[in-house]
Amino acid sequence: MLDASLKAQLASYLERITQPVELAASLDDTPASAEMRALLKDIAEASPRITVTETQGGPHRTPSFSVNRPGENTGVRFAGLPMGHEFTSLVLALLQVGGYPPKVEQALLEQIRALDTDLEFEVYVSLTCHNCPDVVQALNLMAVQNPRIKATMIEGGLFQDEIAERQVMGVPTVFLNGTMFGSGRMSLEEIVAKVDQGAVAREAAKIGDKPPFDVLIVGGGPAGAAAAVYAARKGIRTGIASERFGGQVLDTLGIENFVSIKETEGPKFALALEEHVRHYDVDIMNLQRAKALKAGELIEVELESGASLKAKSVVITTGARWRKLGVPGEEQYRNKGVAYCPHCDGPLFKGKRVAVVGGGNSGVEAAIDLAGIVAHVTLIEFGEQLRADAVLQQKLATLPNVTTVLNAQTTEVTGDGQRVNGLVYKDRASGEEQRVELEGVFVQIGLVPNTEWLKGSVDLSRHGEIVVDAKGQTSIPGVFAAGDATTVPFKQIIIAAGEGAKAALGAFDYLIRS
Repeated sequence: MLDASLKAQLASYLERITQPVELAASLDDTPASAEMRALLKDIAEASPRITVTETQGGPHRTPSFSVNRPGENTGVRFAGLPMGHEFTSLVLALLQVGGYPPKVEQALLEQIRALDTDLEFEVYVSLTCHNCPDVVQALNLMAVQNPRIKATMIEGGLFQDEIAERQVMGVPTVFLNGTMFGSGRMSLEEIVAKVDQGAVAREAAKIGDKPPFDVLIVGGGPAGAAAAVYAARKGIRTGIASERFGGQVLDTLGIENFVSIKETEGPKFALALEEHVRHYDVDIMNLQRAKALKAGELIEVELESGASLKAKSVVITTGARWRKLGVPGEEQYRNKGVAYCPHCDGPLFKGKRVAVVGGGNSGVEAAIDLAGIVAHVTLIEFGEQLRADAVLQQKLATLPNVTTVLNAQTTEVTGDGQRVNGLVYKDRASGEEQRVELEGVFVQIGLVPNTEWLKGSVDLSRHGEIVVDAKGQTSIPGVFAAGDATTVPFKQIIIAAGEGAKAALGAFDYLIRS
């Protein structure tokens, strides 16, 4: 099952196991079970501390296996083959069940252990989804730490009947005790906060007691991380409040243009950003969404949690998010056929008909990727010609199952009340409306800055971007901004990081001069 190189790497990792681990498998005579049996054999051969037991069928999904300590049920189970992006989730589960401590703050571990209710999580994934492992790993860690928690990863491609019955149209999708819990990427902190009622209030009280910062960064993407590093290196009191550390990078599959890093994946890059920031004396406050900015002798940032932070200077790096179509049906059918990540959700539409809205690089790349999975792709572009790079357009033209519609305005996403069944667009030349029957719509029409909370405080452009000068200064003295939320052109990771560093230096210069 595993090639020689991967076996060697696995054996090296599993040397860190200090306790025996038992893999209890529920298998049958299907090819999928045969693959799982081969995988478990390879894992057992990689460490003398790992054993495998097997039963035919049973009460669990087949094929599946749990990762336990002998005589215990840790609550960690994999239904389907955890390969692709999920292989890392399997390795981490083996290590943690085997006694290797997780790299998580002690306070968060204690919070997980203190949860005093039965929680059974089921998370549906696709093996090409780069956001799914974060959720699987978070839930597995919770199960290992608390015997009242169970977590099962379910590979959607193998358990299609469940996908259809539960109407799962996007991954990762999590059910808790049989009820829909959430969809999309969630961090360990987010999940714990959602199940631990009262956690938000406790955290707000802690934040409200913090003394003023010299520099407070709002936003944890590349710009925010760079700003935090450059500010902390000046020896001044630095804090960073972020809704989710990594920002939009977490939703990016491949990164191949960050100079000095030939190629990486967004979640890995985001983890590296946070590790770099934590190397310095920076107060990191995650799961904090900004609500309002108030100027004064000290600048105040109000948070959605009800807490407020004060600082002598502020660097705003709240980034941008996927732009929505804003048409009837889009919100109603989000995660029920309407999706924004073709890499994550594409495999769920295998053999089906989909549309991609947007003819820029991201839209054409999505159409190319999806064409290898789905039955047919309809690419819809508002303008009279595609805006993607020529090489992408040339590749697109070679695909027989892609239809391109130009000069078309999407006006509605239709459905049967449960899931998407079509898309309506208007021919901008004739004014006639056309309907395309399909099962999925992938929206790829660019970004919108996360600056609504700043209206009425700092100057914004007509596109909602924060207006900044050459040093990143906004219209309010002491308030700086950087990254995709600003008027700086070319929304690229490397540019955002550079602008974040510049804004932090601008804030430091402001502090020493005032």
